[in-house]
Amino acid sequence: MLFDLPDHQTLYAALLARDTRFDGQAFVCVSSTGVFCRLTCPARKPKAENCTFFATIGECIEAGYRACRRCHPLQAAALADPTIAALLRALDEQPGLRWSEGHVEQLGFDLSTVRRSFKRQFGMTFLEMARQRRLREGFETLATGGKVSTAQHEASFESASAFRAAFARLLGCAPADLRAGRLLRATWIPTPLGDMIAVSSRRHLHLLEFVDRKGLPAELARLQAGSKEGIGIGSLPPSEQAAAELADYFAARSDRFRTPLALAGSAFTQQVWDALREIPAGETRSYSEIARQVGRPSAVRAVARANGANQIALMIPCHRVIGADGSLTGYGGGLWRKQRLIEIERQLRTTKKETFA
Repeated sequence: MLFDLPDHQTLYAALLARDTRFDGQAFVCVSSTGVFCRLTCPARKPKAENCTFFATIGECIEAGYRACRRCHPLQAAALADPTIAALLRALDEQPGLRWSEGHVEQLGFDLSTVRRSFKRQFGMTFLEMARQRRLREGFETLATGGKVSTAQHEASFESASAFRAAFARLLGCAPADLRAGRLLRATWIPTPLGDMIAVSSRRHLHLLEFVDRKGLPAELARLQAGSKEGIGIGSLPPSEQAAAELADYFAARSDRFRTPLALAGSAFTQQVWDALREIPAGETRSYSEIARQVGRPSAVRAVARANGANQIALMIPCHRVIGADGSLTGYGGGLWRKQRLIEIERQLRTTKKETFA
């Protein structure tokens, strides 16, 4: 679990010392390189602010990081399970293959056994690991100014149409629609609870959503329609600040977000969003409590609509709003993620109290 690890300072000291006591018990994800390593990795040590630590390999992969080729963090799991070893080797040897269940069966493996083994060791299936690796590599190619054809090749898609279709399912638009140099630009931010898409201008963050949110394509379409140039691809200062603040949040170092936000909504909707940001991390409020706070006690449904219209996840904490009976209610990022965010923030609050006790 995220908070079972020692604090960031202790783990960073262990990384610098290549402390073998933490080998296999903690892994470091390096934002500047996009890879994750053992703490005993012989590579040049990254800066502390570029490091996020996780207890499992699965968390590192889900956050969008690739395994280091110097310290081979996947090797221990591979050695412990011959099936995993063989499939990881096959994945490295055939990066251009669009893996399917048929390919796994052709190699002589039982599908249910493979699924259980990978879920146990990495928290995801083999096919999910292969798919995520391909799509993220394609997005990163586009973000650095590469052509769609190059991105398709880097993502190991057999055809441009297949790559465009996969990209469109994820973001609701074709890769060519996201061009470099535009006023609004999209970038990819890995987190322990899944990858996020951030869209910002040079001064403000306009959108921050988990990539699997069903409403993301519609939100991006609205931003595209509202911008004269549409949305480009690449990183701008607000997105970079958001990525750094999210890293601190998930590493239990801070629950404060200072990234400047562009809030597009009615006066009432923005009043609700302001009320959401006043809810302390680790606490929750009901829709009716928010309605009373904004001076509209009968507008519970309107509060719920304003809550659902939020397109800057976490920084405008709509996940802190629950039902009047204390139950979790709808959340665009998924109820499992809402529950985990509440748990993380309660633990963060406890950690802060212990620090200042």
